[in-house]
Amino acid sequence: GFLTGTAFAVFYATLGIPFARWADVWVRRSIIAIGLALWSAMTAASGLAQNLVQLSLARIGVGVGEAALSPAAHSLISDYFPPERRATALSIYAVGIHIGVLFGLTLGGWLDDTFGWRKTFLIVGLPGVALALLVRFTLKEPPRAAVADRQSVGEVVGYLLKIPAFVHASLGMALTAFGGYAFSSWAKAFLQRAHHLSSSDAGELGYAIGIGGALGSILAGVLADKLGRRDPRWWMWVPAIATIGPLPFTLTFLFHGDADAALMWSVPGFVLGAFYQGPTFAAVQTLAAPQMRSLASGVLLFITTIIGLGLGPWLTGVLSDHAFAAKGERALGYSLAVVLVLSGVWACAHYLFAARTLRADLQRSASRA
Repeated sequence: GFLTGTAFAVFYATLGIPFARWADVWVRRSIIAIGLALWSAMTAASGLAQNLVQLSLARIGVGVGEAALSPAAHSLISDYFPPERRATALSIYAVGIHIGVLFGLTLGGWLDDTFGWRKTFLIVGLPGVALALLVRFTLKEPPRAAVADRQSVGEVVGYLLKIPAFVHASLGMALTAFGGYAFSSWAKAFLQRAHHLSSSDAGELGYAIGIGGALGSILAGVLADKLGRRDPRWWMWVPAIATIGPLPFTLTFLFHGDADAALMWSVPGFVLGAFYQGPTFAAVQTLAAPQMRSLASGVLLFITTIIGLGLGPWLTGVLSDHAFAAKGERALGYSLAVVLVLSGVWACAHYLFAARTLRADLQRSASRA
């Protein structure tokens, strides 16, 4: 739980702010390429680690590299597309997360069984260094208007925290991610423990997460853009579906006695669970002025990562080890169920609060811009 969550999250979240400020003033495609090269090299270095300290340092290096990506990418995409198409565009970007999980669990499980975990890290890490060059020389960097009086980081953060819709959307996303990161970090281990599956067999969960999540992410963006043209509050109502909509399916997955049936039940939950990212990203990018979009994304991801990734996998492990230890091989299932229900209901409330003020907040942001 520490390695998959906290070690990565602390550095990913805190360095996302300076990287985001850098992206607001420098060439965004270069920042993305540098980050990609770094996190790929650190992924490969994980395969060379000889102890927990070295593996933790490599994991921290992955977090540092990945911190460079999303703020710059969100800003670029928001320059490529107008507000009425932004949720779809950012949802397609978010599909990359689900495709990554698909390959990570399925291909990663097979590579682990075939070559061992050390060679697996090298195989999946090294190609990213070459990919960084492709990113640097193929992405287009749209021109940005010069800003005579650029605000400081503190002023931008203060401005954002005075927007009720931004605050509630950030907390809604963070709490949704709390359950999502907990599930994605522990679901494979749950299948291995509760159903006695091999690493590669449990990795078939990647098909459900990857395909279901990709479909859900695209569907969410299309719905948010289409319905948002009539009422922008749909930018928050669509993500609210991701908070409690998946619960019947994920709970069935956790407590079903048959592994194959549990996997089938999980698919609709992954579709609905992916509804939150693209629309939330789009709402935040539209609430922020153009010269602060990267930093707005950095603040959003800081809140989301510290709460969601920093605490979700770790707390799930704590509950499994202590509160539900008597459940034996099913301890993780009970732990995940508690985390998913509580975080989902809480997140839904924040998204509904964000919807209440979104229209007025968008109008105030447009007038200030």
